[in-house]
Parts: sequence; C-alpha cells; structure tokens
Amino acid sequence: FCAAIPRRVTMEEVLAPLRQALKEQGELLRLLKEQGAPEQDISKAVAELKARKRILETKELALQPKDDEVDRSKIEDTLKRRFFYDQAFAIYGGVSGLYDFGPVGCALKNNILQAWRQHFIQEEQILEIDCTMLTPEPVLKTSGHVDKFADYMVKDAKTGECFRADHLLKAHLKKLMSDEKCSVEKANEMEDVITQMDNYAQQELADLFVKYSVKSPSTGNDLTPPISFNLMFQTSIGPGGNMPGYLRPETAQGMFLNFKRLLEFNQGKLPFGAAQIGNSFRNEISPRSGLIRVREFTMAEIEHFVDPAEKVHPKFPNVADLEIMLYSSKAQTSGQSAQIMRLGDAVEQGVINNSVLGYFIGRIYLYLIKVGLSKDKVRFRQHMENEMAHYACDCWDAESKTSYGWIEIVGCADRSCYDLSCHSRATKVPLVAEKLLKQPISFFVNVVQFEPNKGAIGMAYKRDAKSILEYLAICDECYITDQEKLLNENGEFIIETEGKSFKLNRDMVSVRRFQKTLHVEEIVPNVIEPSFGIGRIMYSIFEHSFRVREGDEQRTYFSFPATVAPYKCSVLPLSQNQEFMPFVRELSEALTKNGVSHKVDDSSGSIGKRYARTDEIGVAFGITIDFDTVNKTPHTATLRDRDSMTQIRAEVSALPGIVRDLANGTLMWAEVEKKYPIFEGQETSKRE
Repeated sequence: FCAAIPRRVTMEEVLAPLRQALKEQGELLRLLKEQGAPEQDISKAVAELKARKRILETKELALQPKDDEVDRSKIEDTLKRRFFYDQAFAIYGGVSGLYDFGPVGCALKNNILQAWRQHFIQEEQILEIDCTMLTPEPVLKTSGHVDKFADYMVKDAKTGECFRADHLLKAHLKKLMSDEKCSVEKANEMEDVITQMDNYAQQELADLFVKYSVKSPSTGNDLTPPISFNLMFQTSIGPGGNMPGYLRPETAQGMFLNFKRLLEFNQGKLPFGAAQIGNSFRNEISPRSGLIRVREFTMAEIEHFVDPAEKVHPKFPNVADLEIMLYSSKAQTSGQSAQIMRLGDAVEQGVINNSVLGYFIGRIYLYLIKVGLSKDKVRFRQHMENEMAHYACDCWDAESKTSYGWIEIVGCADRSCYDLSCHSRATKVPLVAEKLLKQPISFFVNVVQFEPNKGAIGMAYKRDAKSILEYLAICDECYITDQEKLLNENGEFIIETEGKSFKLNRDMVSVRRFQKTLHVEEIVPNVIEPSFGIGRIMYSIFEHSFRVREGDEQRTYFSFPATVAPYKCSVLPLSQNQEFMPFVRELSEALTKNGVSHKVDDSSGSIGKRYARTDEIGVAFGITIDFDTVNKTPHTATLRDRDSMTQIRAEVSALPGIVRDLANGTLMWAEVEKKYPIFEGQETSKRE
C-alpha cells in the first residue's frame, strides 16, 4: 500500500480565488455606475475593490521566488557607513523626513540629474526654467493645494506627538484583530472599517477613534480628535506678514504660470515642452521608509503642451517596439497580473490613451533602465477610473519593485487643459495658443460663452460687478458647461475671483452658443506631465544595483551603470612606493582633462582591500600602477572592471580616453577585452 503523494499547489492556484474575488468586485462597481447608484454605495464598492487589490498584490509578492530579495539592513548599513546619505541634523538628534547627502550620494544624484537633462531636455529640445520655491497663497489656492492638499492628524493630548489618523487607526484595528479573543464578527466589522478608510470624513474618523478606544502608541495617552492638516509648509512673504505664502509642494505651477513667455520663446508654436528640476516640500505627518517618504525632496518635471486635436507624437515609432510591463486599469479590476506588452500595440488597442502619452512612457522606461533599474522590476500601472482626477484623460505611474513592495517613482498624466484654464480664470489672463487656419471656417467652430445681465449683476454686487464681468468673459467651454449644469439643476452657481465668492443665478447670467467665422483659432493646450521623484529613483537604484561577491558574504558592492556611478574610476598605486607617484599624478591630470570623475586611493591597505573599498561605493573602473608600469616601456597600467573583476593592460596615455568612452557609454567592456590583452599578473616586482 502506497500513500498518495500530495500534489504541490501552484502559485496560480493560490491566487485564483483572490483574482476571482477582485474580478467580481470590479463587475459590481461597473454595474453600480451603470445603474446610477448613490455616491455612498459607489465609494464603498471602490474601497472594497482597492482592499481586494491590495490583498492580491501582497500575496503575489509573497509567493514570488526569494532569490532576488535584497538584505535591506545590509544596504542601509552600507549607505550610512559610506555616507551616501544620513539623517539631517544628526548631532542634534536628527529630524525625521530630512536627509543630507554625503560626497558619494551627492555625486550619484548629480549624475542621475545630468543623465535626465541629456535624455529629456537635450534630446527632446525641452525648454528648462528655474522658478522660485516660495509661492504666494493665491497661486496654490487656484491649483487646489490650499483646500485639498491635506491629511487628517491626531495628537497625543499630553506630549503633543502627532500621528496620521488613518495610519494609526488601521494599525490599532489590526492589533485588535490579531488578538485571539477577537470574535469573527468583530474582526469582519474592523476589516470593513479598514477597507473604507480612504472614504471617511473628519467626524466619522473621530467617532471611530472613540468607538475603538484608540490611544497614543508611544505613551498610552488620550488623543485629540482628528483635524485636517495641510501638508504644505506655510510662511509669510515680506516683513509685514501681509502676504501669506508656502514652500512649493511641486515644481509644476511655475511652468503653467510662465506658459505665455515660453510660448513666445517657442515662436508661438505648439507642441513644446517645459522642464524644471528643483526641491519641493511636503510636511508629512509621519515620514518613513528612508528616501521614499520625506519632507524635502528633489523633483524633475516636464509639462508637454500639445494641441488637444493633435495628440500624435511624430517620434512615437522610435519607441513603439519596446516591450514594457503594463498593469492596465482593466487588468487591476478584473484580477489579472501586469502583462509585458509592445508599446505600439498598447496605443493602437486604446490601453494607452494617445501616442504622446505612449511616447513619454517609452522614454521614461528607457531612462530608468539607463540609470540602473532592473527591467524585470519596473512596471507601468494605470490609474483606475476612481483614482484619476475628473479632468485627467489618462494617467500611468512608473513603479519600482523594492523591499517595500511596488513604489511609485514617476507619474505620467494627461492632465487635459485643467491647469492653464484654472490660472486663466483666476488671473483673467488668457493662457491660450493661436492656431493659424489656412482658410476661414464657419460651421466647424461652436462658441460657448456666458451672457451676463450687466444690470442685475450691477444691482446685486455694485463695485464688484466689474471684476465679475471680467471673470465671466475669460471662462473656457469646459468650465462654462459645468456651471451651466449647476445653473439648470440648482438655479445658481458660485464663482471665486479676487479672493471673494459671488453667487450668480439665472436672472444674472445665461449661456450662449453660436457659430463663428475664424481666421485664427484660439486653443487651450492640453498638458502631458511626466513627474520624477529623484529620491525614490535613487533608492530603487540602490536596491536594484546591490550585489554580494560570490563566495564572500562580507564583500558587497553597488553595480551602478558607469553613466551614473559617483566616480567613474579609481587610481590605485600598488603600494606607497614613491616610484609610482609620477604616474598617479599623470593619470589624475589626464582623467580630469577628459572630464572623468575619479578617486585616488594611495593608502597603505592591500590592493585587494582597496578594490573592495572602491567597489563598495560603486566606482565603475580601477587603474592600478604596478612595477611593470615603472620598469617597462611603453609604460602600461592595468584597468579593472568592477562587476566582472577582469583586468586588461594598456598604455598609460590611452587609459583616460578608454575610461571616458566607457563612462559615456560609447564603448563596452566586452570591446575593451577584445582589443587589449587580459592581465594575468605583473612580470616584474622591483626596478630592474
């Protein structure tokens, strides 16, 4: 008698019920929307969909092979010990969410940004600007940041320590659920609360804190009720304190405000791109996860202004054949995994909205691979319909797989004409481009504008009537249509101009539609916005490039691409013998003239230890001066590749040029190995 050997359950068999549950919830959500269900029911269904999606992704990550897992503690130890970066103000106890970059981290960051400039600004002929970080309040009021850029916060009633309300409530409920005494019924109730966490209003959160007796996790003290906390750093501009302002939460607004000047610089032609690199600030309630969630961070953003009727990129064929891992909205709501897909097919099949957005997704992917991310750890996730702002046409996030899971590192959104329209209404400055028509047209152009009753507005608002009329005159079709709907449903709508709110009813304003003959068409450009978080990209590079030498667990190194490596080359005399020093100086000067960043290490350690030291900070190549350099003519030295540890021997005068070409990516190490003899060992050991 033989007992049957139990069949091993496959990964897909474990995931199948989770996929099915997610698919069913996606179908339920679609049905609710089709039936015009109440907003509350839809919000609850969305929250449940997100919760099921999280469960599936967590399980999928947990079941994947462990061979590519990184030792985060080992990486962080190296980063801190070699001063890539460290907590700011450390000798004063440090401030969470703020970091200082050391010499190696600073060089790496600068190289990442230089690669970004070359890849986008130079190759795409984008217009770079540099705007102030201090921003007056009206600008951010118009963009929505003053009213909406907030999280709920609670405080320890005695110590004043702050916690983000939703994170603390979630952690508390999970702790209660893990208790053996917690009934199934109570656990399900708490699971429902966690599922809907994103949808709770302030008072609902306050009631839940009371219901579940949430206390401060640090002291056990009572907590204050949740309050809305704006994530921007507020300040006042000027000594009088009369002009409130903020440190910018993003770099984008400066590019929208300078649109007219940029359009002029570009001879009034669309499309064109603007770019800005700089620091932004978000006063996170509980920053965590190192460089991933911080309070001051570097962004690199592009605003690509395009005619909404011509969203076709002429260079899209250059990237159409790229095979990229795409996680579409449809796949997410039906429980499927991300799929590798040809970019051209994704645009053709409508998975990606248009070829301009598709082109930038391709360019972002190529940049991320160029600076050191692994192809199999990068995907593009499409925002689900409920995640996107109402004005966005399509939005994708480039995500990187790390020890923290999949994290967003680049956002790429088609923001339609929203930003320019908002600032245009607020300032009464038309932010439009003119499109010259070959011949006048009449029946193709429908004009929509407000028709104000000047007398009624004057009677109601006296001195403010002029600013109201000016505001109504510059409103765009999208905004007018939205307000017309309110006028029809409620009999009134509210506008905001010059810091005041005004209620307008049917007696004061109507909407007029008519046709117009045009020689020049005015258009509000749409905007495609790729937005890069440089700190998150850096952290992803650290994890994706971290290696352990085979057979020696203690020897670790970063396999940075030569393009972004903090130092391209080290110069190492075999020992402290003074005969080596003239060659060290000669090489150092020649490398500098060739624009190659390098590091001379003439310390007393063995050559093996010094190789290990430079490998640990990711130095790409190493030149070693030995006795053969001194004794033989022509004078030669060895050149070592960090990753393979193989060495070649070449003339000292040729080495700086070789390293320069390797660092620029115009020469590959395999080509160097073919051209020059492999170094086996020096033939002389002292002056002959």
